[in-house]
Amino acid sequence: MNILYASSEAHPLIKTGGLADVAGSLPRAIRNLRHDIRVIIPAYQSALVQAKKFTLVADLELEGVKQTVRILAGRLPGSNVTAYLVDSPEHFDRPGNPYTMKQGSVWPDNAERFTTFCRAIEALALDTAGLDWQPDIVHCNDWQTALVPPLLERHDARPATIFTIHNLAYQGLFDWEEFEKLGLPADFWSSEAMEFHNQFSFIKGGLVFADWITTVSPSYAQEIQTSEYGYGLEGLISHRADNLTGIINGVDYHVWNPGRDPHIPVHYNARSLTHKLENKRALQEYFGLPVNDTTPVLAIISRLVEQKGIDLVLEIVPELVNQEAQLIVLGSGEKILEAGLRKAATLQPKHVATHIGYDEALSHHIEAGADIFLMPSRFEPCGLNQIYSQRYGTVPIVRHTGGLADTVVDTTAETLEAKTATGFSFDKATAVALSGAVTRALGYYRQPEIWKQLVHTGMKQDFSWTHSAQLYLELYRKILERHSVKG
Repeated sequence: MNILYASSEAHPLIKTGGLADVAGSLPRAIRNLRHDIRVIIPAYQSALVQAKKFTLVADLELEGVKQTVRILAGRLPGSNVTAYLVDSPEHFDRPGNPYTMKQGSVWPDNAERFTTFCRAIEALALDTAGLDWQPDIVHCNDWQTALVPPLLERHDARPATIFTIHNLAYQGLFDWEEFEKLGLPADFWSSEAMEFHNQFSFIKGGLVFADWITTVSPSYAQEIQTSEYGYGLEGLISHRADNLTGIINGVDYHVWNPGRDPHIPVHYNARSLTHKLENKRALQEYFGLPVNDTTPVLAIISRLVEQKGIDLVLEIVPELVNQEAQLIVLGSGEKILEAGLRKAATLQPKHVATHIGYDEALSHHIEAGADIFLMPSRFEPCGLNQIYSQRYGTVPIVRHTGGLADTVVDTTAETLEAKTATGFSFDKATAVALSGAVTRALGYYRQPEIWKQLVHTGMKQDFSWTHSAQLYLELYRKILERHSVKG
C-alpha cells in the first residue's frame, strides 16, 4: 500500500505538540509493517536546518497559487521513511513557530500558507509532481491539511482520503476577504462545503469530504458529537458517525524508555526503581527544591492554557504546600497562567518550581524524576504524557475525559485487587475535584506497597505504535475497498 501522510509538523524536524509526535512515529510503525508511507510537511526554517541531506526532486506550478514551490526529498531522521518538504520560502522560511510569530500572535497569512501546502499535497496525490509515485490513500491531519479532501474530490482518478482530528478546538477559520484571495473554487464557500457561520472553515473540508474521519481516542470520538465538545460541528460529525473511528495514539518506546533514555541522569526499569529515586533527587536539585526522598513530587508538562486545567492547579497550590508536596511545571502559553505560576514559585520556593518555555530533554528528566503527573484537562483528545508517565513509573492524575479516560485506570478497591489500577481520575473540571484526586493519590503514596503496585502496573502497559498502526492499516484497507467500489 502507498500512503501519503500529510501533517503541518513531524518530530524531529519540527514540533509544537503531540501532532508532531504522531506524525514522526506512526509512519515509522507503518513502514516497519512493509508499506510505502511517505510524510509531507512544510519546509520551515528549523526543518531545513535538520534536512541537510534532502535533495530537490520537483518544481511545481500550483493550481490556483501564483508562485512556484519546490519539493525536497530525504529521510525522516532516524527512520527509513521518505519525507517531503514543501519549500515555499515566502510562506515557511520565517522565524517563530509554524503557526505564530515570536510574540505569540498568529501569522496573518496562515490561510494562504496552508492553502499552498495543501495544493502541493494535491499535486503529489495526483502524481502531477513528476515523482512517478502515487499514493493509494492520503492521510490528512488537523485543519492545516483539511483542504486536501475537497481539492481531491474534484478529480475522478484520485486516491482515497482519511482525515484525523487531533484537536477540534483548532479549526482554521477565516473571513470572506481571506477566502477570496486563495484562488479556491467558489463553491467551497457554501454551507454544504466549507462555509461555517459566515466564515471559511478549513477543518470542515476534512469533515465533509474525507472518505473517513478518525480521531485520537474512542472517547473523544463520542465527545465531539456533543454540544459540549463539538464547537458547533457536532451535528456534522454525528451525521458522519458511520464513517468515524477513534484510535488511541501510540508511543514511540525507542524515544520514551527509562531503560535507555539519553536525557535522564540514571537509567532504570521496573526492577530497579531505586534508580528512579536518583532521578528524583537530581530533579529536585536542578529546580532548587529541597532534596528529600519522601517528599512527593508532582509534575506538569503542558501548554499553559485553560484547556489543560492549569488554572485549577493554581487554585490548589496552597493545599499542595499544606500536604508538604512539591510541584514542578514545564511549559508556556497564556501570559496570565505563566504569571500565576511564576508568582507561586516566588511565594513558595521550597514547594513550587517552573520552567516557562519548552525543553525536550528536561521533559524526559521530569517524567523520570517525578512521583505523580498532573493532567487536569477540561478536554483531551488523546494526551501522551499520561502514557509516557506510566512507562516512567510516574503515576498520573487525570480528568476522566477523552483519551485520558481511555488510557488511565482509576485506583479503587476493585482495580487494586484486580491489579489493573494505573492512576487516579476525577470527573468534574473543578479545583475541588482535582484536590480530592490529589489527596487520594497522596494517601496511597504514603502506602509504599500499594504505590509500588501502581507503579509496576503502569510500567507494564503497552501503548506502542505497533497496535495502533495495525488498526490504521485495517482502516486503510476498508476505505480502499469502499473507494474502489465507489470509483
